[in-house]
Amino acid sequence: MVGLQSLDLPIGVRIPVSQPTTVISGRWSVVRKPDLVADNRPLTTAMDWHETTVRVRYAETDAMGIVHNSNYLVWFEIGRSELCRDKGFSYKEMEDEENALMVVAESYCRYKSPAYYEDVLTIRTQVGELRSRSLRFMYEVYRASDDTLIAEGETLHLVTDKDKKVRKIPEIYRAQLLEPDETAFPAGQAPI
Repeated sequence: MVGLQSLDLPIGVRIPVSQPTTVISGRWSVVRKPDLVADNRPLTTAMDWHETTVRVRYAETDAMGIVHNSNYLVWFEIGRSELCRDKGFSYKEMEDEENALMVVAESYCRYKSPAYYEDVLTIRTQVGELRSRSLRFMYEVYRASDDTLIAEGETLHLVTDKDKKVRKIPEIYRAQLLEPDETAFPAGQAPI
């Protein structure tokens, strides 16, 4: 990949790759050619997101009383761990039973608005991209009390074995990540 700095592109803009990508969109997985979406992000709706709530602790704030930027990556990890648990597996299970580790290869966070001590925040997480050997999680940090998007970001994970060799995502976990949320319904459809 060409370095984004040398191209003078806005932060978050990606250069499309030439091969199709499995993208999670709503309840359904689809194969979409990356050049159809300029920044390779799937279209999303509120039903796409897994939600986890956190309350900002005093230790998570800086001298200005604002949440320190390092905490967002910790909250992203909480969000993806809980998403995996809700899909029926844990990181530990994946590592112990299938010798598959999700190694963070990239992380990105854009801070939109400050969060403060005692704020109750919702960490929204979704699988944004699933390939044979990697997956991308997307995140939003949201404060419902004043309807504010605090931050958004993503992490890219390579799947490796314990010897640090890249490997395919085990099919059992791939299927669980692609499995539709049983509480969600396709857009425009009500429960039967």
